[in-house]
Amino acid sequence: MADLPPDTLAPGEREREQRVALRWAALLAILTVAWLVMPIGIGILLGTFLAFMVERSHERLKGWLGARWAAIATVAGASVVLAVTLGGLGILFVSKGTTLARMLIDAFKPGAAGDHALISLGRLTSRIGISQNDLTDRAQVLAKDIGDRIGDIAGTIASTTGASILGLLFAMLAMFYVLRNWTTISLRAQDTFPLKPEYTRALFEEFRSVGKTTLLGAIGTSIAQGAFATVGYWIAGVPEPLFFGAATAVASFVPAVGVLLVIVPVTVGLFLIDHPGYATLELVFSLVFVVGICDYVIRPRLVQGETKVPALVTFASLFGGVEAFGLKGLILGPVLMSLALAVLRLYGAEARGRGTIVTDAH
Repeated sequence: MADLPPDTLAPGEREREQRVALRWAALLAILTVAWLVMPIGIGILLGTFLAFMVERSHERLKGWLGARWAAIATVAGASVVLAVTLGGLGILFVSKGTTLARMLIDAFKPGAAGDHALISLGRLTSRIGISQNDLTDRAQVLAKDIGDRIGDIAGTIASTTGASILGLLFAMLAMFYVLRNWTTISLRAQDTFPLKPEYTRALFEEFRSVGKTTLLGAIGTSIAQGAFATVGYWIAGVPEPLFFGAATAVASFVPAVGVLLVIVPVTVGLFLIDHPGYATLELVFSLVFVVGICDYVIRPRLVQGETKVPALVTFASLFGGVEAFGLKGLILGPVLMSLALAVLRLYGAEARGRGTIVTDAH
């Protein structure tokens, strides 16, 4: 090779250098795009998964309205549902929360249920130096403080809603774009990615399947837990069961503690107001239906969907995703796990002789 004329080697070397430079430029472009969309990335991801969830309805509408107007109608419908849901939750929490705060303050007045509970509790705490008067004073201060914080909670909900508008806007834009151009996106990726076209197509199908089932799992589980919890609160005689049921549904998205963030205080409250039977019933009902059936039966079935991921792997991706990414991990965990398993399946297919990996290794 050293004896060849310089003009023979130069074109090949330049072409290789250009390919290497182009690869680095492509990698830099990917990192730049990822960095720029990171603040709104979860909104774009949610919009993409929403598009996967409603694609069947969108296909039906295409026959009546055409592709463009079907996408517009689908996105408009999803926007209305989201707005009504979020707005309804905000109104419910503020209005019913105010009512509950007043009930809590009244409960600690002399002769009320809370006062009787403090008398019973005071008999126990007096043995460790905490008198009944101390308990009463602290409980009244706590109840008043909760009432004063209702206004702050309303402001927090309003500010959170305002901050979420931008994310929802990008979610709807992403939803519209995916509904209109998913096939084009997949075909361009097959031409661009450094993989066989059939492998890229398989990965995109895996992404679509797991994205749809993951979002369906998170939303479906939340609705199921809220519904079961509302029934349990109603049976146990908890005031404003709809409020606590909605709070339980929202709490299901909180990492680690989840629905226990609502169930435990409600159960303790029933014990304190001298309703141990209802408290026990509420605890058992919640553990069996809200936690047991919803988390260990409904959620795995919804998340598993068409991907046929084993239940153990599903749980690992859910809880591992929450530990790694926080609340976003409920969606990112199963998606990343399923894509990783899909890549391993493709590699296994190559290693079994469908490609050149085994031949090259020998």
